[in-house]
Amino acid sequence: MNALAATSRNFKQAAKLLGLDPKLEKSLLIPFREIKVECTIPKDDGTLASFVGFRVQHDNARGPMKGGIRYHSEVDPDEVNALAQLMTWKTAVANIPYGGAKGGIGCSPGDLSLSELERLTRVFTQKIHDLIGVHTDVPAPDMGTNAQTMAWILDEYSKFHGYSPAIVTGKPVDLGGSLGRDAATGRGVLFATEALLAEYGKGISGQRFVIQGFGNVGSWAAQLITKAGGKVVAVSDVTGAIKHSNGLDIENLLKYSVKNRGIKGFSGGDAIDSNSLLTEDCDVLIPAALGGVINRENANDVRAKFIIEAANHPTDPEADEILSKKGVCILPDILANSGGVTVSYFEWVQNIQGFMWDEEKVNSELKTYMTKGFKHVKEMCKTHNCDLRMGAFTLGVNRVARATLLRGWEA
Repeated sequence: MNALAATSRNFKQAAKLLGLDPKLEKSLLIPFREIKVECTIPKDDGTLASFVGFRVQHDNARGPMKGGIRYHSEVDPDEVNALAQLMTWKTAVANIPYGGAKGGIGCSPGDLSLSELERLTRVFTQKIHDLIGVHTDVPAPDMGTNAQTMAWILDEYSKFHGYSPAIVTGKPVDLGGSLGRDAATGRGVLFATEALLAEYGKGISGQRFVIQGFGNVGSWAAQLITKAGGKVVAVSDVTGAIKHSNGLDIENLLKYSVKNRGIKGFSGGDAIDSNSLLTEDCDVLIPAALGGVINRENANDVRAKFIIEAANHPTDPEADEILSKKGVCILPDILANSGGVTVSYFEWVQNIQGFMWDEEKVNSELKTYMTKGFKHVKEMCKTHNCDLRMGAFTLGVNRVARATLLRGWEA
C-alpha cells in the first residue's frame, strides 16, 4: 500500500471514530492547493538539466501551512500529498498553530554539485515564492536538504519580499535559526519514548535499542538514548548495518560515519545484513529512514516490544494489524517524530518576535510539548477504545475539524 493510500485509510478510520459529517470529511481530505513546477538549470559542464518540483499545501484551518522540502529521486505527487496530509495531523497533535504542507524535487542530490544544488534551489524558490509566505506556508528541511538549502531559500525569497527570516525554519543559527533545532527530532523521539516506556513502568536505562537510519534523526536519537543509559545494539544506514550485543560506541561510530560517509567498515561491531536489522532482538525498534520498511513480509519476524516511528510512515497498515496481534506497541510517526516541527515552531516564533531563546529553554519547552502530546493521545485512546495510532489520528483530525467548523465551514 503506497503512502497516500495508507495515510488516507488512517484518516478515514479516525473520521469514522469521530463521527464526522461525510462532507466535512471529504473537505478535510482534499488538499488546499497542489503546485507542480519545472526547474531547469545549467549544470557545471554547461548542459541543461530539468527537474520537477512539487509543493502540496494541504490545510490551513489552524494556521500557516508547514512542512519540509525533500530532494530525492522518488519524490512524486502521491508521496508529497501523503506527507502534506500527515503534517496537518502532526501539527494538530503537537498542538502548534500550523496546518500541513510538503514539497520536494525529484532529483538525486548526491549526483549534483553544491553549485548545482544552489541553482536548483533558487529556481524552485523563484517558481513558488508568491505561494509561500511567513503567514501562509513555511518550508523546512527534509530528506536530502539541510540548513544550507534553507539559507538559499531565505535569500532568494528575500529578493522578492525583503529580508524574511521566518519564511523557513531549520536554517543556520547565524541567519536566525534556533539553537537545538538540529537535534530536535531526535530529542523529541527520546522524550516520546520516555513517556511511552513510563506507561509500562520502564525507563530508557537498560533497554536495548535498534535504530534503522543513521542520518540526522537516527544519529541524534542514538546519542541521546545512550546518554540516558540505553543500549543501542544495532544500527544501519545506506552503506550497511552493524550490531554489538553489549551496545555500540555511538560517539566513535558517529565520528567514523562522518569521516567515511557511512557506517560500513566500522570495527566496533559485527556487520549484518541490512534487511535483517528490523528483525534483530531488542526492546525498542526505531525506524528512522524511509517509509514502508515494516510491511506484511517482515512484520511477523519483528522481535521488538516497542516500535517508535521516527521516520514518516515506516509501518504499512497490513503490518500494523500483524504487530497488534503480536502485542507490539507502536508509537505513531505523527507523535513520535513531531519534535522537529515543534522546534521549527519555536524558531518561527523567535524570528517573528526578534528575540532568540537559549538552548536550555528550547529543550525544556520541547519536552513539555512532547509529554503533553503523549498525554492527550492517551486520553483519546481511552475515549475511543483504540490503539496509539488511532488515538493520535483522532486527536489531530478532531482539532483540525473543530478549527474548520469554527472558522465558518458550511456543512
